[in-house]
Amino acid sequence: MSGHMNLTLKVWRQKDAKSTGKLENYEAKDISPDMSFLEMIDVVNESLIKKGVEPIAFDHDCREGICGACSMYINGEAHGPKRAITTCQLHMRSFHDGETITIEPWRANAFPVIKDLVVDRSAFDRIIQAGGYVSVNTGVTIDANSIPIEKEIADDAMDAAACIGCGACVAACKNASATLFLSAKVSQLALLPQGQAERQIRVEAMIDQMEEEGFGNCTNTEACSAVCPKEIGQHHIARMNREFFGAKLSSPKK
Repeated sequence: MSGHMNLTLKVWRQKDAKSTGKLENYEAKDISPDMSFLEMIDVVNESLIKKGVEPIAFDHDCREGICGACSMYINGEAHGPKRAITTCQLHMRSFHDGETITIEPWRANAFPVIKDLVVDRSAFDRIIQAGGYVSVNTGVTIDANSIPIEKEIADDAMDAAACIGCGACVAACKNASATLFLSAKVSQLALLPQGQAERQIRVEAMIDQMEEEGFGNCTNTEACSAVCPKEIGQHHIARMNREFFGAKLSSPKK
């Protein structure tokens, strides 16, 4: 078929968190360059099912770069070779006919493999549950312009809120640190009036939970921001550190 590609996939197959996994070779034939990466795997899975082979398990939902579920490590890069996109937004025209593509799950102790390319990212949920919310009564929904917030601050808060919790930052970090994810969640609320009441309690509780989950420490290699599909910047980590030090200095805890 003209313009189509034949590829070799080296895919990580693992039954569950307790099993030993390994890379298995599969052929992806007659792949259109206009297919998304997930559509390519769909095609491969259809051929595997016809052969009586269990299909490759992978996570997905929106397929529009919104949910962050499609996370994969492709040829040694989180979400693949392109920047500022998720795996579902990666198209096969980014690869070449005859190429071998290695596909793995996120690698982090805090993200145990559920099956094949699917990992358990509920550690992120528990970090949010520790303090990434506003629990005080802020009243009914009001007009957006009723609370004056400087545009620069509003834009910065919106940039932080763009984090989709995909975990690429953890996967790319040599320490498997969740600091970029956490800093985005802390930064978003620290910038807005509604987040002020629980500001100090929030950052301490969320950092404590991050450490309890087994994520590593940040050593500022900036690998996290480099692969973040929403381009969350390092300045959010700096803000989170300031928030944390400020909370510690004024904390009533002994």
